[in-house]
Amino acid sequence: MQTFKFRLAPSKSQRTKLLQALELCRWVFNETLATRKKAWEQEKKSITRFDTIKLLPIWKAEKPELSLVYSQVLQEVCTRVDLAFQSYFRRVKEHAEKAGYPRFKGYGRYNSFTYPQTGFELLENGLMLSKIGAIKIIQHRPIEGRHRVKTLNIQRDAVGNWYACFACEVEPRALPFNQRSSPVDDLAVGIDMGLATFATLSNGVSVDNPRFFRRAEYELGRAQRRYSKDKTPKRRKVIANIHQRIANRRKDFAHKLSHELVSAYGVIFFENLSIKNMMKNHQLAKSIGDAAWRQLIQYTQYKAEWAGGVCELVDPRGTSQRCSGCQTVVQKDLSVRVHECPSCGLVLDRDLNASLNIEALGLESLGAPAFRRGE
Repeated sequence: MQTFKFRLAPSKSQRTKLLQALELCRWVFNETLATRKKAWEQEKKSITRFDTIKLLPIWKAEKPELSLVYSQVLQEVCTRVDLAFQSYFRRVKEHAEKAGYPRFKGYGRYNSFTYPQTGFELLENGLMLSKIGAIKIIQHRPIEGRHRVKTLNIQRDAVGNWYACFACEVEPRALPFNQRSSPVDDLAVGIDMGLATFATLSNGVSVDNPRFFRRAEYELGRAQRRYSKDKTPKRRKVIANIHQRIANRRKDFAHKLSHELVSAYGVIFFENLSIKNMMKNHQLAKSIGDAAWRQLIQYTQYKAEWAGGVCELVDPRGTSQRCSGCQTVVQKDLSVRVHECPSCGLVLDRDLNASLNIEALGLESLGAPAFRRGE
């Protein structure tokens, strides 16, 4: 499955219809959640997804405007509530710290609705949506598997832009390295994530930290101060635009870097970092959040799987303290940026030493010799 996302350019009347559809879907979501919650609290009775779908005709009789939304879109809302409960019960079973009971959606907190297979049609210059009409779509690339579109998700972002997301069944494409006989060798790489340097590869290549949030922090602070004095929708939208621009730049950076990694290496290893715990360090939390290491790892994982490569996570314990040359543990705090081994005399950058250890651990986990580079 692959998703193709395109910007929509609805007219003023179409925007009104889209917003109306969102609000009606929000109403159905809250009503479905309330019905299931009430049935359990009062009768200890579990309401299924099919039970709530059967209630839709009754709700339509009470609230005629629901007929302005395509019927299967409303059914999909009931499915969302059911999925929220399934996730909740799974977290309870796993004894998660916060199970997170499904919550009601307030105004402006419901931002998408889904057409499951029917109710839409992609035209040459537009997108036909049932109950809404033909909307202009900015199709900047062809849709692969166009005749195998499974769902269409209509989304609204924080600044009011609309997008169409097509989930399609497509055939995976192998990248050039898959044509070689064995990807586990000189095409394997370990990557150490950091703050001074965003990523250090075991072959010595380093990637600078772009610090997108830090670079926009002054502009964002000024916009927030203005909003605190004049809390109008216009001022709020300025703040939302800045946040969106930061997120877009970060996403673009992660996509490009992950594509370069998957194109160049058959086997990629990252540390399995506990970022949630690392964020508890209030001195580094903002910089760690700005780096968004997990985003790069996720993008690399699905692209490697798509291309037939391997992207694995290894245990991060000791990767910075252990010597990559002789495996002696050399204790050093975070301020020490150079690794100096008293046993074998190896001197190199701390992050490079860690990336070599990550590569060795990864190769060992795959059953390959631990040291392949240069031997």
